[in-house]
Amino acid sequence: MSFEVIQQYFSRLSDVQVSRLEALEPLYTEWNAKINVISRKDIGELYIRHVLHSLGIAKVQPFAPGSKILDVGTGGGFPGIPLAILFPETEFLMVDAIGKKIKVVREVAQALELRNVRAAHIRAEKIREQFDFVVSRAVTNMPDFVQWVRNKTTREHRHDLKNGILYLKGGDLSEELKDFPKAKEYLLSDFFSEDFFETKKVVHLPL
Repeated sequence: MSFEVIQQYFSRLSDVQVSRLEALEPLYTEWNAKINVISRKDIGELYIRHVLHSLGIAKVQPFAPGSKILDVGTGGGFPGIPLAILFPETEFLMVDAIGKKIKVVREVAQALELRNVRAAHIRAEKIREQFDFVVSRAVTNMPDFVQWVRNKTTREHRHDLKNGILYLKGGDLSEELKDFPKAKEYLLSDFFSEDFFETKKVVHLPL
């Protein structure tokens, strides 16, 4: 499935955004051959399973210019890289505990000339900055994730949703979220028609 699937859901892209999004497939195909950041069977489905999935966060909460986003456990750059392309005036710090994955993020960001991306080989708990939102793609269960990032959000709100976590996750989350009554689940199937999104969600948890 090619890049056109993105344009189907995000029609108001600039020429620069289009060229950057189109460049993702060759870039990740090349880097994945050297450092495995996306499963081999998924690389052919990059635009649905990785890029569009990441951009599901943008359907739930678009980011304001000047806001700051922390992407924890970014792997090869998801959801951060697609979001950074979509929101060029938002700052992204993308972190992972595995150094070679951060190398891929840096190389991809450099190739795309994304000036709003920083990447660091660091554990989330060690970060001393504060952000509007913390984003991630199912790196761990919510109780552990909250422990990692609980002091990382600013008090000043500038979005419709309150500052906190925007978490891409799938399946039945009732057990995992039972201690978080303020968590709200948004179904990605409300935004995207592909079968892949049937059980996928964005969880918003104000911090």
